[in-house]
Amino acid sequence: MSSVSSGGERIRIDGGVVVAYQGGGHRILTDGVVIVEGNEIVHVGKAFDGRVDRTIDARNAIVTPGLINTHSHLTESPLDKSYIEDVGRRQFYYSGLFEMLPARSAGMDLEARQACVDYSMGELLRTGTTTIMEIGGLGDYTAQAVEKAGLRAYIANGYRSGRWYTPDGRRVDYAWDEEAGKQGFRNAIEFIERIDGTANGRIKGFLSPAQVDTCTEELLRLSKQASDSMGVPLALHTSQSTNEFQEMVRRHGRTPVEWLHDIGFLGEWNILGHVIIIAGSSWAQFAGNDLALLADAGASVAHCVWVFCRRGIAMESFPAYIAAGVNMTLGTDTAPQSMIEAMRWTAVIGKIMARDTSRSTAADVFNAATLNAAKMLHRDDLGRIAPGAKADILIWQRDSLFMVPLRDALKNIVYNATPEDLRTVMIDGRIVLDNGAPLFVDAAATSRAVQFAGERMWSEVQSGDWARRGIDELSPPTFPAWRE
Repeated sequence: MSSVSSGGERIRIDGGVVVAYQGGGHRILTDGVVIVEGNEIVHVGKAFDGRVDRTIDARNAIVTPGLINTHSHLTESPLDKSYIEDVGRRQFYYSGLFEMLPARSAGMDLEARQACVDYSMGELLRTGTTTIMEIGGLGDYTAQAVEKAGLRAYIANGYRSGRWYTPDGRRVDYAWDEEAGKQGFRNAIEFIERIDGTANGRIKGFLSPAQVDTCTEELLRLSKQASDSMGVPLALHTSQSTNEFQEMVRRHGRTPVEWLHDIGFLGEWNILGHVIIIAGSSWAQFAGNDLALLADAGASVAHCVWVFCRRGIAMESFPAYIAAGVNMTLGTDTAPQSMIEAMRWTAVIGKIMARDTSRSTAADVFNAATLNAAKMLHRDDLGRIAPGAKADILIWQRDSLFMVPLRDALKNIVYNATPEDLRTVMIDGRIVLDNGAPLFVDAAATSRAVQFAGERMWSEVQSGDWARRGIDELSPPTFPAWRE
């Protein structure tokens, strides 16, 4: 298969096990050859006789498409580490949204948020993300960091009509400012128009009203209309906590998904974050068929397994969503921002919840991280190794400690690979990670900066906590300190 044209430098990726695209899905091409010209793949096959400018020897490697991470919060989630784990309040059904995250955010200044963005660039590249969907509030800074690091990104500046808070650690209340939400919406559109298509087309924008319970119907309708007219993805955190689910039922007598269906919000540009507490879930104890509504609308779900399973909460269940016809994609949301871990935990937790080892397979999660995400983005040039696709390519070492013995390349990547096994990352035809190291990110400097940001945040969390507790009360140390 070839579509060779005159363009930039022509690179031959030679040999290896290639996860190539053919006949509408991924196929295993052994001893394959991939030809990249400029920022596109122009040939995939068993041989190539044409001229090349450079050859990458992949005879002892696995060559896969880059991974598409459909849900992240780069400006803050690195500081979840050493803070959010092993704690949770039962009144909030163990969600950290209403108590832990406001305290963390209050302890973060602009410098800390920028440090998180810079740090995230290296973490994403090191773990296989080539396209990132970021929801935050530092869109311009994130775009600059993405361009420098060489990533491909969809960026949204989030907005909402109100915010949640807890006054006493027992209930969730809401503070509303509808005009601020509308202004945030207008700003988000202006941001998209300003940055969309920059960095040789690698940076694009999307819309993200923040959460289903913090946005008015008017704001969501405006967002849907703008998404449809602009042809950009429309993200919304939906059904992410039991408290949120109960609040939406209290307001409307409908599940969050049912209400979104009622107001005409659901559609093929939707990327709904989480959708884990749904009708029929044991956490909701509420009848209905949310999955059918999502499938009928063509809406996609960004499943972020780790942020929930670390709190004892699991989707019930990933293979059930697939069976219902929902387009399932994967995101990281929080630390670690690793799509390797996202695929592995999704597969394993999916098997546990389905009580069936033959479901939630390596194919299911790899498709979610590639082809399904590209479908949601309306991009047939991402998530695959095929002529005409963007040259977003991962090269994995196949004879490392964790990858041998190797018979099935995808099973080994999903169930056994580590970041050390990912040796080369190419995005838009340009190598941005070589021999396991990002080329345009100072990993040591960004790690030092995020450590410093964490230490400052830990000293300030009481300013955002309803009870003014310090870090050791909010997040007790695992073991007590040594005493002389």
